[in-house]
Amino acid sequence: MEEKKLDINSIIGFVLIFGILLFWMYQNQPTAEELEAQKAKQEQVEAEAVKNESQEQKIDAPAVINLQDSTAVANYKSTIGAFGFTAPSEGTTKLENDVIFLEIGNKGGQIVEARMKQFKAYDSVPIYLVKDGNASFSLNFTASDNRVLDTKDLYFEPSLSKNGENQVLSMKAKTSPNQFLEYRYEIKPNDYMVDFTIRSQGLNGVINSSRPVQLEWKVKGIRHNKSIQYENRYTRLTYNHDDGKISKLSETSDDEESEVDLKWLSYRQHFFSSILATKENFEKAELSSKNLVEEESHTQGFTKEFASVVPLSVQGGELSKNMFWYYGPTDALVLDKYEGLGLDDSIPFGWGIFGWINRYLFTPFYAFLSSFLPAGIAIIVMTILVRLAMSPVTYKSYLSQAKMKVLKPEITELGEKYKDNAMKKQQETMKLYNKAGVSPMSGCVPALLQMPIFYALFMFFPTSFALRQKSFLWADDLSSYDAIAQLPFSIPFYGDHVSLFPILASVAIFFYMMMTTGQNMPQQPGMPNMKFIMYLMPFMMLFFFNNYASGLSLYYFISNLITIGIMLVIKNFILDEEKIHAQIQENKKKPKKENKFQRKMREMMEQAEEQKKAGRR
Repeated sequence: MEEKKLDINSIIGFVLIFGILLFWMYQNQPTAEELEAQKAKQEQVEAEAVKNESQEQKIDAPAVINLQDSTAVANYKSTIGAFGFTAPSEGTTKLENDVIFLEIGNKGGQIVEARMKQFKAYDSVPIYLVKDGNASFSLNFTASDNRVLDTKDLYFEPSLSKNGENQVLSMKAKTSPNQFLEYRYEIKPNDYMVDFTIRSQGLNGVINSSRPVQLEWKVKGIRHNKSIQYENRYTRLTYNHDDGKISKLSETSDDEESEVDLKWLSYRQHFFSSILATKENFEKAELSSKNLVEEESHTQGFTKEFASVVPLSVQGGELSKNMFWYYGPTDALVLDKYEGLGLDDSIPFGWGIFGWINRYLFTPFYAFLSSFLPAGIAIIVMTILVRLAMSPVTYKSYLSQAKMKVLKPEITELGEKYKDNAMKKQQETMKLYNKAGVSPMSGCVPALLQMPIFYALFMFFPTSFALRQKSFLWADDLSSYDAIAQLPFSIPFYGDHVSLFPILASVAIFFYMMMTTGQNMPQQPGMPNMKFIMYLMPFMMLFFFNNYASGLSLYYFISNLITIGIMLVIKNFILDEEKIHAQIQENKKKPKKENKFQRKMREMMEQAEEQKKAGRR
């Protein structure tokens, strides 16, 4: 194949052409005087256009606006003014009641500060949900000639008024007194909910009704808790479909979802939430969540970054949408007041029956106890009552363990007799259980019955707003860890501090497992080593709960102490092992009818034994 080459004449030709172009561009560039004259002429043309359009009451389609540079105001007058919108006026307007403070900026007409008036962060700083540009809200709409306007660059005129006891703020971006885009905020006394209405008037010549207006809402979650990783675990974007189904984006990694219909969307920041809701459902939305926390940090200020794009339909060339802003605590007792919206579904109670127990049993029950008891005492009282309610299950569990303990010598004897034949040993052991009327699984059933309670409480303590910043003994916040010592280094999966309640809970779990597992449960072939689990479980709990809510560790500590006490009472004053032994011996004498499962298991084991013998032949 012939190789293509660039000859020297071609190179010289390209160089000459390039040089001529540079020389021509240099000779034809305008002088400073010419540039100044051109600028003055352009300003005169634009001023005449504004005057003519004002006289004729015509509105041109708005153009894309960027006012981020130092000449924002001047550029706004010469650019936005040409499309009829009023000149900029810097400043903010304040709305507040007893529970929340809001500051709304003239630029963009959006909330630039949202502060809780009755709550503080872990470092005694007021709780801010919006501050220093961490959040933005704007409308992005297309004009009839496909040019785009973003409302975050428009300047709105504020007007304060009263509607009974409610404060009303009207923010209008005007093209004339009767032509405007309005954001209307109405705040009630002692209420976290703000009525929010978007509407346009006289802009049917501007807005392209064939394309929806894009509502864009972004928030970077501000850190409020002592442990940012723990807070981030419960910081999540949650949304309610129009059919009532609750969905969530990932809590641990970046996630996004599109084409979803929703009634409300919540940017939950553990104990506080920013929620946008509507009575007339949003038809669809694009949602995203970005995780900003990779490891525990004492200096990082943000948890996750949320973003949503929600189309708003334009009818008759005008825009009209009634919505609600909620800036407040993620508290079931507060959110439940807003009937018809279902905002309390944004709280992670847990799924299925676990969430039902948490929501309708533990949350109101603890709220009742804490209304007249200190937080820590309320936890102890609730723990005592829960354990007493579960004591029949504890009795069944211990009765099963007592029966297994009585049979232990016979099981050991079978183990020695058939030590070289594991299949035969298992078969004879099952026969012994059947004759004695003992089921090795009977001790597991009570434990399974307690699982819903266990999981519901596991979700209750980290998410219960009633525990937030409530102190008890050395714990200054029962919703966070109770550090008694700070380490000069960080241990993987443990942290850089030592919490005392998890240590106490682990010790109590260890003694409880010694009583229930270590001495009484015989080791069966193919079964896990229960003594190993007895030592492993408390160790794992110690690591797992070191960064968890100290209220949860307090509960497990008290719970296991009470359970140990109940079991000692059952052992020493209720159950008689001699009577249990006599009953088992009586059961052995009685013919025991096998159920279908037992018969099937016996037949399978016998077949396996026959096959094993046949293989030896």
